[in-house]
Amino acid sequence: MSFRLVLTKDHDGRRLDRTLRSIWPNLPLSAVMKGLRKGYVRLDAVCVRDPAARVRAGQELYVRWDEPEAKALPRHRGALSILWRGDGALVLNKPANLLVQPDTAGGDSVITRVWSLGDAPSAGFAPAAVHRLDRNTTGVLIVALAGDSLRALERLFKERDLLKEYLAVVVGDAPPSGEVDAPLLKDSALNTVRVDPEGKEAHTRFYRLAGGKESSLSLVRVELLTGRTHQARVHLAHAGLPILGDRKYGNFEANRRWKQVKRPMLHAWTLTFPEELDPSLAELSGRSFKAPVPGDMAGVFRSLGWNDIEAL
Repeated sequence: MSFRLVLTKDHDGRRLDRTLRSIWPNLPLSAVMKGLRKGYVRLDAVCVRDPAARVRAGQELYVRWDEPEAKALPRHRGALSILWRGDGALVLNKPANLLVQPDTAGGDSVITRVWSLGDAPSAGFAPAAVHRLDRNTTGVLIVALAGDSLRALERLFKERDLLKEYLAVVVGDAPPSGEVDAPLLKDSALNTVRVDPEGKEAHTRFYRLAGGKESSLSLVRVELLTGRTHQARVHLAHAGLPILGDRKYGNFEANRRWKQVKRPMLHAWTLTFPEELDPSLAELSGRSFKAPVPGDMAGVFRSLGWNDIEAL
């Protein structure tokens, strides 16, 4: 199977791997990388193997797949809680146990569900998540619906010009506030992250909202000043405050005692945009979005007598 497409302004300046996944959102990343390695991708008749290569509007993209993975995207009817929708972006409340991108051809994910809503305003451009949440992290997620919005949003996240706040139930007596400034290194083979001087810069702040000395658990508000994989989970564990329910970086004994908790108690609570934005994002200027506390986390609140903060 082969495919040709003249790239538009929606693709201009994007990485090649992300361009390919925006055109075939059902393709797992492994299939995209395999196609690049085998030389199946050409730009203006030139073979390109670098996934980070930048594409330009007007270039002709030619792709030859040797596997039947580039099928039409199946429609998924799973529910999505939409917090806001504009012309160039969609803000939603991601549920637990759902990937942002599919990990198998045609697999269920936020992106395949958004696609099923028909939110693909430009030919050759599929809705694209601007940032990532782990499979079992709930909360605010923004999806771009057009190329100019996607590029502007990616710049915002890269330049750290917006505020991302999380809620986390952690094991231990959290201080009133704290800060972790420790580089993080990802082990792709094990899908784990650790604090390591050879890692990438990572910076987290947290503030106690409930708990303390009378409780073995605390509720903290977390500000991510960078956006590294597993950052909140690893940094809080590094601070001696592992997230309840985290089987990878958490406290085994606490997880055993709270066996009814089936996932890390981490929730992407708010996302706040600055006043001054690119014209393509004018409708987001100064706006703040908040995702309600999910039911399982609210249940932990009630068990601990934190009833006065259930309305967060």
